[in-house]
Amino acid sequence: MGEHPDSALVRRGYDAFTRGDMDTLAMMMTSDCVHHVPGNGPVSGHHKGRDACIALYRRMHEETGGTMRVELETVTADGRGHAISVHKFYADRKDRGMEMREALFFTIVGGKISDIDECWEDIDVEDEFWSN
Repeated sequence: MGEHPDSALVRRGYDAFTRGDMDTLAMMMTSDCVHHVPGNGPVSGHHKGRDACIALYRRMHEETGGTMRVELETVTADGRGHAISVHKFYADRKDRGMEMREALFFTIVGGKISDIDECWEDIDVEDEFWSN
């Protein structure tokens, strides 16, 4: 039995993100996609709409001077339009570096990502990393 289509979609999204291919990533998202980032830092909040999500990813790449990378550990799907991924996040920004495990909860509608909820191992460390 092959990989579930929702898991395969998430893996392709990670591949596009890692390569910085925002055009391909955008095509995998619904126009009204929302990415929810927890915490109280400058990247926290509800990024509503595909353009806002892509702007968030571009900002993260820019603010880390291209050092940001993720290593996907696993993707699981429930067969009802949900998938969960766990990855290790690495980046340097200004005078600090960060290495942290994160998870994303995806809602998938019509073969596209419509909602992403992000969870961090340590919200305070993540907030501090992105703060000025």
